[in-house]
Amino acid sequence: MSGFSRARAALADVVAIPVTPFAADGSVDTAAYRLLLRRLLDAGVRTVTPNGNTGEFYALSPEERLLVTELTVAEVGGRAEVVVGVGHDLATAVAAARHAGDAGAAMVMVHQPVHPYISQEGWIAYQRTVADSVPGLGVVPYLRDPLITAGTLARLGALCPNVVGVKYAVPDATRFAAFAREASGPGRPGRFVWVAGLAELHAPVHWTGGATGFTSGLVNVAPRLSLALLAALRAGDAEAARDVWEWVRPFEELRAARHAADNVSVVKEALAVLGLCRRDVRPPSSPLPAATRAEVAALVTAWGV
Repeated sequence: MSGFSRARAALADVVAIPVTPFAADGSVDTAAYRLLLRRLLDAGVRTVTPNGNTGEFYALSPEERLLVTELTVAEVGGRAEVVVGVGHDLATAVAAARHAGDAGAAMVMVHQPVHPYISQEGWIAYQRTVADSVPGLGVVPYLRDPLITAGTLARLGALCPNVVGVKYAVPDATRFAAFAREASGPGRPGRFVWVAGLAELHAPVHWTGGATGFTSGLVNVAPRLSLALLAALRAGDAEAARDVWEWVRPFEELRAARHAADNVSVVKEALAVLGLCRRDVRPPSSPLPAATRAEVAALVTAWGV
């Protein structure tokens, strides 16, 4: 399998979003990061996204984001596909996308543009400029804005053949099913690979609307559970999928509470319980209160990780 076919296959999987561990002095803990990547790879994870939101993309400096990209490609060493998160202002996003390609990544995921005024045409222009700058890489828009229409995405797909998939993170399963059908266009149900961007908590219901992969922060902690959910969904085994979903639901609900205020903090707390990295997160995230830390520890113990 070659070219974009390989990229598309990689998206139809558990797309792991690694955390970015920090050392005691606040710098990126490169040794811990590589250990966490090896743990994912050894468990069978085959697609990773450095510089995702679980990796604290917006809290990293430009130099740290480049470092994380390079560390990931080096550690993966061909054992998985690397989908590098890029974003911020357009020039920064383009430079990061080109750096990802030069480093050896196969794809980039374009974060939702951070701007108070986003038009449909402006969104297309932003995504198209990134995609056109790296014609040999697969490009995956990260869609979080419910105001972006299916027609807008369809136009982007017509303009950019290397836009191969979409990370869909609008929490509306009914809308997703219709959106995916309309964006793909008549007779082209497979134009985009749809990745459920709200992780395990939403993956089963998005699966019924056309998703064939899902992102995961939980996979940092318990890859066995994430991969078991994928296997059940692929097999159409609703009962097995529900069983795994019930196991992970309390953890994912802790991450989703209060507009996902503790999204990363919960994952890093679990990793700290396992002795895999420090629990430190950067503002505007914050460490968990004692009661929530105890909840996370109890879940990790129950999973037998």
